[in-house]
Amino acid sequence: MDYLLQVKIGVLVLVLFLTLLFGFIPARVKWFRDTNGTDLHRTVLSLISCFAGGVFLAACLLDIIPDYLSDMNAELDARLVKTSFPLPEFIMAAGFFMVLILERFVLNCREMHGAPEERAPLIPDNRNGHGHGHGHGHDQGTSPDLEASGHHVHVDFQAHSPFRSFMLFLSLSLHSIFEGLAIGLQSTDSKVLEICIAILVHKSIIVFSLSVKLVQSAVRPLWVVAYIGVFALMTPVGIAIGISVMEAQLEAGALIQAVLEGLAAGTFIYITFLEILPHELNSPGRQLLKVLFILLGFSIMAALTFLG
Repeated sequence: MDYLLQVKIGVLVLVLFLTLLFGFIPARVKWFRDTNGTDLHRTVLSLISCFAGGVFLAACLLDIIPDYLSDMNAELDARLVKTSFPLPEFIMAAGFFMVLILERFVLNCREMHGAPEERAPLIPDNRNGHGHGHGHGHDQGTSPDLEASGHHVHVDFQAHSPFRSFMLFLSLSLHSIFEGLAIGLQSTDSKVLEICIAILVHKSIIVFSLSVKLVQSAVRPLWVVAYIGVFALMTPVGIAIGISVMEAQLEAGALIQAVLEGLAAGTFIYITFLEILPHELNSPGRQLLKVLFILLGFSIMAALTFLG
């Protein structure tokens, strides 16, 4: 086994371990799952969620979309495809509409079978006490049944349906595979280590934010653990695929990879702009502080991108 292959395998194990570590902090620490704490506790959870929203916004605009556009345009140039039609952007739109249609289809089926928790709008109507309760003061109109079902009036822990949480997980997982491919396809150990450091920092923040979102959703704890476990495996899987391609000296499949990246980017656009940010900004109270924490999450990711 040559030195470069040893470095790649070492990176694979390190990425897996650190992703699991950072992912299981919110998933396994009771503090993140407790919705009955003090006002301060609920406010901190809300601000952490806002920070995660900023992280996802930066990942969308500064990482996923630029990577995809670069790869797709390179593939089109390599195949001498010349067109005035914005094909890369169209593929992203296809990913966006794919998720939109899938979600509407799932919600329609849920309505037909009477599952009210999946019918919640992305931006709930807060004019009465029977929404999902974004307020920071107790709503006297909230029924005991509503409280018993976990719909608390401080933090909207049902804002992510299981479907939306799964799509968030899926889009991030696809992107993680492509990140792993970037490591596995490198031909020098210095470049492998350079990309590895950038991905480790980036992925640690992303998986922590993903875990926070999952524990604040309707996803069962066992599924949260499964999601984090599978997500942690995605980058190592990408590294393994990249190593296999390098060892087999194959170059086919780059166009398919670019198309899949585009669909994942469109999925992430949907999740970021129609799910995460509306959920965080629609709840009343401490609006400027929430914006500050969204900016903080965005700025940290932007700084990492700039330095990387």
